[in-house]
Amino acid sequence: MSEDFRAIAAQAELHHQYLLGLELMVATREGPDVVGDWMFRLFRRQHEEKFLSSFEKLGLAGQPHAVACAKYHVLSNGMGGVKVEYMEESDTKAWVRFRYPRWMYDGAVVCGVPVEASRGFLRGWYGQNGVSLGNPRLGFVCVSEDMTGQFGLCGYFREYDHDLAEHERLVFAPDERPPPFDPDQQPSPPDADWNEERLARANRNYAAEYIRNGVRELVNVLGEARALELATLAARLTGLQHYPRMAAEVGSVDGGPDEAAAFLAAMFEGMGDKVLVTRAGDEVMLAQSGLRIARGLEGDERRHLLTAWTEIWMGAVASHRRFMTVDAAEADDGAALIWTIREA
Repeated sequence: MSEDFRAIAAQAELHHQYLLGLELMVATREGPDVVGDWMFRLFRRQHEEKFLSSFEKLGLAGQPHAVACAKYHVLSNGMGGVKVEYMEESDTKAWVRFRYPRWMYDGAVVCGVPVEASRGFLRGWYGQNGVSLGNPRLGFVCVSEDMTGQFGLCGYFREYDHDLAEHERLVFAPDERPPPFDPDQQPSPPDADWNEERLARANRNYAAEYIRNGVRELVNVLGEARALELATLAARLTGLQHYPRMAAEVGSVDGGPDEAAAFLAAMFEGMGDKVLVTRAGDEVMLAQSGLRIARGLEGDERRHLLTAWTEIWMGAVASHRRFMTVDAAEADDGAALIWTIREA
């Protein structure tokens, strides 16, 4: 295997933590309605990019829509490390129940996120499934939410006997309860396609995709200046706070420019990027090519993302005991990021 599992796992956890930090920052600085709007836009974009294209990969084509949608959420979330259970009542009614601890609100983060964030992603994704499938009778009924202190996100996809108006695609029924859990009923991905290596990378990509789309949509909500102000600060704080855990995962040590460069190289390789490390005098330079995090992005979207994302690594280096300066700039041909580290 060309990539180290530990570095892949460290990248998955890092991007997960960055998403949580940015969500808290938007909620506390801009308020519940803004974070709700951002979550709606983020999950609608995720839905439009991933939902239909993943059906065939997950072996769900041709199944009844309510069943297929519920299985989709169990399988896709499971590949990202999110535990979701499936309960099928009929071809037209199938449940999903997210179990704690919730990936989206890791640890005590769940106490700081307003319910508007949950409503935003429910509207952005769950209420759109029927539209994407071309089935106007398919909706989602939410019976429990995280922020309301019930028993976690839970609900069911239901195909009605009539077309649904827009406000009927997502409804709430807090007095309903799911049927008993049956372990033999749980779906699993096709073994031939989803081996251990592919699942590990899927976990990493799952978390990173939220950042790719999250920064893009935050700019659409707040405008470039304010969005980048929050996204870069949250990124730097995440790097500062999370560095020791990342370093332990990849076997790095707290030191000077050489040790910091070795840490960055190990982490970037965990993204699937290629890294060349050189030293010139008192400077250590890394050429990071591949740039999976920005793959397929151009223009302002690429610039916005890299402006925020590079701050994670600035923060990680600043978390070292020794003081160093770090610069990052794209190569003239855009094929690599060139990092320069020196003693401060």
